[in-house]
Amino acid sequence: MRILILGSGGREHALAWALSQSPQQPELFIAPGNPGTAQLGTNVPIAATDAANLRKLVREQHIDLVVVGPEQPLVEGMAEALRAEGVSVLGPSAAAARLEGSKAFAKAFMRRHGIPTALYRTFSAAQLDEALTYVAAHPEPLVVKASGLAAGKGAVVCATREEAQRVLRWMLEEGGLGKAGSEVVVEAFMEGEEASVFALTDGRDYVLLAPAQDHKRIGEGDTGPNTGGMGAYAPAPIVDETVLKRVAQEIIEPVLAGMEAEGHPYQGVLYCGLMITAEGPKVVEFNCRLGDPEAQVVLPVAEVDWVELFERTASGRLHGFTMPPVRRAAACVVLASAGYPGTYTTGHPIEGLEAAEALPNVLVFHAGTRRTETGQLVTQGGRVLGVTAIGATLAEALQRAYAAAEQIHFEGRYLRRDIGQKGLLRLALLDA
Repeated sequence: MRILILGSGGREHALAWALSQSPQQPELFIAPGNPGTAQLGTNVPIAATDAANLRKLVREQHIDLVVVGPEQPLVEGMAEALRAEGVSVLGPSAAAARLEGSKAFAKAFMRRHGIPTALYRTFSAAQLDEALTYVAAHPEPLVVKASGLAAGKGAVVCATREEAQRVLRWMLEEGGLGKAGSEVVVEAFMEGEEASVFALTDGRDYVLLAPAQDHKRIGEGDTGPNTGGMGAYAPAPIVDETVLKRVAQEIIEPVLAGMEAEGHPYQGVLYCGLMITAEGPKVVEFNCRLGDPEAQVVLPVAEVDWVELFERTASGRLHGFTMPPVRRAAACVVLASAGYPGTYTTGHPIEGLEAAEALPNVLVFHAGTRRTETGQLVTQGGRVLGVTAIGATLAEALQRAYAAAEQIHFEGRYLRRDIGQKGLLRLALLDA
């Protein structure tokens, strides 16, 4: 089996690691990849959005399966482009990927199909005055979201109407998020705790991965601006069996039925970003791929042949497949550059990686690294490394992850030290 993974971040390194564990021993190609994926397969210097050269690569390397990591290629139609070469692709069509590519589309879709989410209104740049008037009469707090792709940074929780109006002007009038913010969704603030549930689906049948919880804010105690994610853990106890059943029945199954009814069957990863409210689970957002850093914890906790599962998902043969029960926990602590998610510097040498990786049940996933001409590993992004550990319990996984993180050093290294605390607290309450 020859498999091509598209992308270059921590999620793609985690995907390469998961696939490399298969007894089928696949040959892996990663475009463009990173120094971590280079240890597991062949990096190919082609951008994940370069459809023409990726089609050529699929032909020349006789690729059997393509796994698309990031959202941008899917929103741009990469799945269709590569399927035209006769290869199986894990990822939805551009029409189905609108669930992530356009929050306005996703909200309207949920309204059409009765999927629980926050009350909302959508506004274009030409409707700025109308949006400002709407916000002026809206209960506080409220949320303003860029409709388009904004790298996980397009949602702003506004404590006051005045703050929401400033954000609206910044997005719609000043173009603060470019095209992504040329249309916005203003929605009611939902009280509750966030969680992520992932379904692998062939369009009709689906299986669920371990529920996870991400930590999006840069600061401890969930303070400061949103990031791409500062850490994650799985399984998340906020999503118990009762909640998970409701997510399946009230959200995932209506999405799949609705997409099929509208002529765009959804195949690939359906990421349900949820708020677990007093009334039950409600959708915060949909994504059309695995989360990052959630992939770094949901993949390691599953004891499954990922090659078989991904291939069956991509070829419409999920019926009858059963996921084994999750019997362990995983935690991921992101090491970031000082200044992220704002301005930061790169090129700083990374030390101690080998010592961290030598610890038992530890995996270090590369997110923003590169090697110099002399072979020195240096920082290359805002999120640099994802230090993941597996344990029999969440507490054990967190202890191992933080112990490993302390082995790694680079100038300006920053990490949150409260990853998983909500999960630990909930488990303690359940045991009380």
